[in-house]
Amino acid sequence: MNQPLTITLAQKAGPRWTLALGGLALVGLLALPLLSLLPADNPLQVSAYTLTLVGKILCYAIVALALDLVWGYAGLLSLGHGLFFALGGYAMGMYLVRQSAGEGVPAFMSFLSWTEIPWFWAGTQHFLWALCLVVLAPGVLAFVFGFFAFRSRIKGVYFSIMTQALTFAGMLLFFRNETGFGGNNGFTGFTTLLGFPIASPGMRAMLFLLTVALLVGSLLLGWQLARSKFGRILTAIRDAENRVMFCGYDPRGFKLFVWTLSAVLCGLAGALYVPQVGIINPSEMAPTNSIEAAIWVALGGRGTLIGPIIGAGIVNGAKSWFTVAFPEYWQFFLGLLFIVVTLYLPKGVIGLIRKDKDL
Repeated sequence: MNQPLTITLAQKAGPRWTLALGGLALVGLLALPLLSLLPADNPLQVSAYTLTLVGKILCYAIVALALDLVWGYAGLLSLGHGLFFALGGYAMGMYLVRQSAGEGVPAFMSFLSWTEIPWFWAGTQHFLWALCLVVLAPGVLAFVFGFFAFRSRIKGVYFSIMTQALTFAGMLLFFRNETGFGGNNGFTGFTTLLGFPIASPGMRAMLFLLTVALLVGSLLLGWQLARSKFGRILTAIRDAENRVMFCGYDPRGFKLFVWTLSAVLCGLAGALYVPQVGIINPSEMAPTNSIEAAIWVALGGRGTLIGPIIGAGIVNGAKSWFTVAFPEYWQFFLGLLFIVVTLYLPKGVIGLIRKDKDL
């Protein structure tokens, strides 16, 4: 069984170098929101666009890390993590919409001639209940789906197809106006968060810092799980599930726990994504988004924890540049990138570092 690359590199490069590189990256991220608070005429000032873009990429990095927990360590390729990400975003969006609407019904409900807020919107004007929904909506759905899927011993390509069907069904459901989630327009036009202007520099900086904290916390949690007995059993299930069963372990509980944890992390990432970007709609549930998340993990190197974060940064950074410089060729670039990684980088970008270390 392979150890996660974060542990392997720490052993070879030494704890000092590992802490130094990690600390340098963390300091750079923490400096961005502080620089965004500088006056506009200051040469070091970071624009709101740049801060939002990096914050969005960090949210995607959390999704990539969450997917790596189930794909890289449990061997479960999910093509439906976009659904969990969007559910967390919608839960936070419901609170933000209620804040913008005040005591009345949201604007999209007025457009549909609705006079009352649906029952499932009850309590969404309270921030604490919205946070509960951020965790419960993706967590409960993942638990129920995983319980029946793992009990039936569904795995491999069949599991991937089922998760893709799940997110596609969710997208079609949320596209309907009568479901009460804004239809194809989704939620937008947010004004305040906890009584503070959501577009103010201070709030943008706070949301960015919370995203960094969630990413670091998720990375530490994944690292602790990977180096624990639980993580070793999980990788054993990935490599030889039948042998694990012969040793007396029930793989279903291990799979269900990491699957539900991964969904909750995606929901938290979605909740931080929405107030920073300012919109959430059913297109976030599109199967192509979940497939793209798998590309992030494959590019960075699955089963490494840090690799998917790098992969998400590379792909989304390139996407931001290509969609401006060559918008009509972006999809071709993404397809070419996936082909190159599949043929020449089976262990991802991190695999190159491991190869250099072995040399």
